[in-house]
Parts: sequence; structure tokens; C-alpha cells
Amino acid sequence: MRQLANGRLRLAAAVAVVTLGLAACGSDDAGSGTDTAGSEEASDIKVGLAYDIGGRGDQSFNDSAAAGLDRAKEELGIEATEAEAGQGESDAAKEERLRVLADSGHDPIIGVGFAYSAALAKVAPEFPDVTFAIVDDANATGDNISNLVFAEEQGSFLVGAAAALKSKTDNVGFIGGVQVPLIEKFEVGFTEGAKQVKPDIEVQSVYLTQPPDFSGFGDPAKGRTAAQGMFDAGADVVYHAAGGSGSGLFEAAKAAGGLAIGVDSDQFETAAPDVQDVILTSMLKKVDVAVFDFLSSVSEGNVEAGPRVYDLEQGGVDYSTSGGMVDDIKGQLDELKQQVIDGEIEVTDPTA
Repeated sequence: MRQLANGRLRLAAAVAVVTLGLAACGSDDAGSGTDTAGSEEASDIKVGLAYDIGGRGDQSFNDSAAAGLDRAKEELGIEATEAEAGQGESDAAKEERLRVLADSGHDPIIGVGFAYSAALAKVAPEFPDVTFAIVDDANATGDNISNLVFAEEQGSFLVGAAAALKSKTDNVGFIGGVQVPLIEKFEVGFTEGAKQVKPDIEVQSVYLTQPPDFSGFGDPAKGRTAAQGMFDAGADVVYHAAGGSGSGLFEAAKAAGGLAIGVDSDQFETAAPDVQDVILTSMLKKVDVAVFDFLSSVSEGNVEAGPRVYDLEQGGVDYSTSGGMVDDIKGQLDELKQQVIDGEIEVTDPTA
């Protein structure tokens, strides 16, 4: 009876994942102009991409991964199925999603976000002939696992410096979605960047949720409330590493007459027009580059297991200039950037 039940569960999950993937792929082509048939060369690669909470459309982390996938579809001619994690789902649900993708012929399979760490570490050995990758996690390791990781602390250092240079109150803030080691890298880098410019600056910090509650990455109302509290307490520039919750920060900054700093994607380009004028800059974490690089290596047959680290020197992290609000301090930021690259400034990685 248990085997029969598991079989039914697997079949139901397969139908759900494939249906979701086909719907997502169809909307991608309609919305972005991406046309696999128009690529220079068709490919027999069938990618399975499993998003973190928020999925395509979060205007942040997942959208950056989606951009890399879209580029691979266009330039490499790959096919793709996309699936999304649900709020509060278990590792078992993530495992089933990965198994369904593998069982249905997807290779490679990418887990977007550290939340897939335990699930991918368990599932990958079950499919030794399938290539897996995980974004933002170096703990899930194996002969068929590539780890796409970033020096978030370095990019955050630059936007921390930008915040301090623009602050008139010498008080800035950081909002983390969930207090996990990865997000603490953003906080530490931001704080060190701000204090590099103004050693006595006050840096407020708050996390929206604690694990195992990961809703802090998808709750704009919590983001808005946290940001309002920081602005009320004297901050005039606030940075978020909170995924979809960041839209609440932008709303709060607009209401308070403050400034906000986005994350992962260039959020000036994706935010609602009425809040663009409060987005000072964004810490660019080029998940799109990592995803495309990985899929290119799969296409070329030279994919390697283990970590691939994307830092400032490799162009994996950076700061955005859209909107022109950092034009007057760009020279100072670029000087700090080069000092980090040259090793003259060492930004702390709290996970090292």
C-alpha cells in the first residue's frame, strides 16, 4: 500500500511540475520575446529549474536566475521546465520536485537557493548520471553537483559605502529576510562598507523571520513595517536582502522621504515607477551570469563539480548605477572596488 501511495504521489507531482513548467515557459516566450526556435542551433538539453520561494516574478533573486535561463534558451537552444517552491514547504517536498524533474528526463537540474541544500544533497546521489547545480550553497557536495556561490559580502561592502556617502543623518539600516549565514554575509559586508567611509555611523539591523520560517523572503508587509521602524529611528538609507519583501522597503522609503538599496537584480529597472526615485542603487548578484555559465559548460560538455565562486574580480557581484543617483560618488565607489579586488581591503566573510 505504501508503494502504491508513493507511486500515486510521484505521478501527481510529475503532472503538477510539468504543467507548471509548461505554463511558465509559455509565458516567458510571450513576455520576453525569447524564442527557442530562433536560436542559432537547437539543443537536446532539457533543463529543470527549481525556484526558491517567490519564483519567477519576484523582481530579485529568482528573476535573476530566470534571466540566465532565458538567455540560455535563446542562445543555446535549450528546453526548460520551471517549478516553484511553496511557502513553508518541507525538504521532502523539495526532494520530490527534484526527483520528478530527474525522472522525467531533465538534465541538468538547478536548485535556486540554499533552501534546496538538504534536498539536493539527498537526491543527487540517486541519479548519478544527472548533472545538478545549486545556487548559493556550498554544503551540498558530490561528483555530480556544481555549487554556484557568490562573494555577497563584497558587493554589499560597496553599497554600504554608497549608503554612508549619501546619508545625511549618519544612520543607515539593513533588513535581512531570514537570519541564516548566507544573509549575514550581506549584513556584515554592508556594515563594513558603511564604516569604511564613516567609522562612527550607526547601522540598524533587523531580520524579518528566523529559520525554519522562510516567509521573510516573500512578505512585503513585514518589509515595509521593518523599514518604517528604521526610518522612524533616524535612518535615511536602508538596504535589504529580503527577496520579495524588499518591495515593502521601497514603499516605506517613499513615504518617509528616505532612500532604499535593492539587491540581486537592478531593482531600479524592475520596481514600480512610483518608487524608482527612492532606489539609490542595488547590490548586483549576477545569478543570471552563473546560471548561463553553468548551462554553457553543460552544453560544451565540460561541466565540473564543486564550487564556482563569483566575486568582484570575476564580475559576479557589483553595484548598479541606474537612475543616476550614485553618479557623483561613482569614482569613490570604484576606488573602493579596486582596493577590494587588489586585496588592499579585506571584507569579512562570516561563513568562511
